[in-house]
Amino acid sequence: MERIVIVGAGLTALRAAERLRELKFDGEIVIVGDEPHKPYHRPALSKQLVTGKLATKDLFFPAYHDIDAIWRTRTRAHKLDHGRHVVHLPGGEELKYDGLMIATGVEARHLAGAPRHDPRVHALRTLDDAMAIKETLTRSKGRVVVIGTGFTGCEFASSCREMNRDVTIIGRSKTLFGKALGPELGAAIGDLHRRHGVDLALGVDIRHWATGPEGVAIVLSNERLITAACVILAVGSMPSTDWLAGSGLVLEDGVLCEPTCHVVGASDVVAAGDVARWPNLRFDGVPRRVEHWLNAIEMGRAAAESLLAGKSRAKPFTPLPRFWSEQHHVRIQAAGIPAIGQQTMYLSTRPNGAERSITGYIRAGKPVGIVGLNQPRTMIHLTRQLDQKLRPMVPSERVRNAPRRTPAENPTTANAETLSERSPSESKIDVSELSARLKAPAMRNGR
Repeated sequence: MERIVIVGAGLTALRAAERLRELKFDGEIVIVGDEPHKPYHRPALSKQLVTGKLATKDLFFPAYHDIDAIWRTRTRAHKLDHGRHVVHLPGGEELKYDGLMIATGVEARHLAGAPRHDPRVHALRTLDDAMAIKETLTRSKGRVVVIGTGFTGCEFASSCREMNRDVTIIGRSKTLFGKALGPELGAAIGDLHRRHGVDLALGVDIRHWATGPEGVAIVLSNERLITAACVILAVGSMPSTDWLAGSGLVLEDGVLCEPTCHVVGASDVVAAGDVARWPNLRFDGVPRRVEHWLNAIEMGRAAAESLLAGKSRAKPFTPLPRFWSEQHHVRIQAAGIPAIGQQTMYLSTRPNGAERSITGYIRAGKPVGIVGLNQPRTMIHLTRQLDQKLRPMVPSERVRNAPRRTPAENPTTANAETLSERSPSESKIDVSELSARLKAPAMRNGR
């Protein structure tokens, strides 16, 4: 290969380019991205940047190596001509490639009816979004309304309370994080938010919007009226794949990939990060997207390895997903994919939003995830055990040619971290209890 093009200029692209150079690729690396910035720490947007604990200049990642790449920022790819090995750029420019990595990530999902034209109504996905939100918060001291019950919105609500701002979370779900962590743990985290002064308006729809000098008025389906000085739309995300329309690639909730990160039907194209939907053979043959910060790093590196190795010699990418979030000084840590669990079991104190607890998630009789509240040492021990128990399956043609219309089961986006080294003797809890106590009374069914 003489030239590798990476479309998407975020953290995934940076780590992929670094890995290409580590593997002695000496050809040209071109990184194309529509944002004006080089890679930055996206999870900090809803936390340290908003509260002022982190300056904008501190968000940017230094390259670990001199990767000698050509950065084409402020440049949005328009189209992929896979047959000609060409990425179409603005102005009619054609960028040829020998190998291609798709790392365009996701975009904020739009909320129908929301007055996006109003400068007080924001999405929170990019650095520019976060800077616009900071400006709105500076101009007005009124109530902040967060639409959405996932990690981004709840972390932002927690940050607002640190700044002594009144804040309301609005959502259709009856609990926070219901799809990602289950209703009982979600309810416990909801109680945590209430104790810290967050107003929760859950299980409701938005019936009407109105804007005026006093603020943005929101009328809920239960007739409640809320007036906001700042509105954050945190209703999820959608893969950035518009530019791939007509390319022949399978685009159903992201770019469909094989276990090796190779895009289905393309030997010289890989995908990585939030945009990629692939079967993690630690769990099953169902392709899923994973929108975690650590996955962006690990998958970028793995996809780079697969691209250089070639389709026939590439190894499956089989990470154990890990992510964490801190809200109101309570650390929420997770390993595995709790969202696919069919049953939950408590390995310690039942969660109530304040006490330390460990919740296990089971699918088809085996553990698939664990979540801890304020249990960092125990979670390190349990994560190691889960890593050992969830050994990857042997790839098969059934998985390699996964059905195109398999529904994706995606955990809610959260932040991630690399687990530090601690002694496993610090905990007496064992992940094997999830299987051993499968029929225990403490188990909760039908998530």
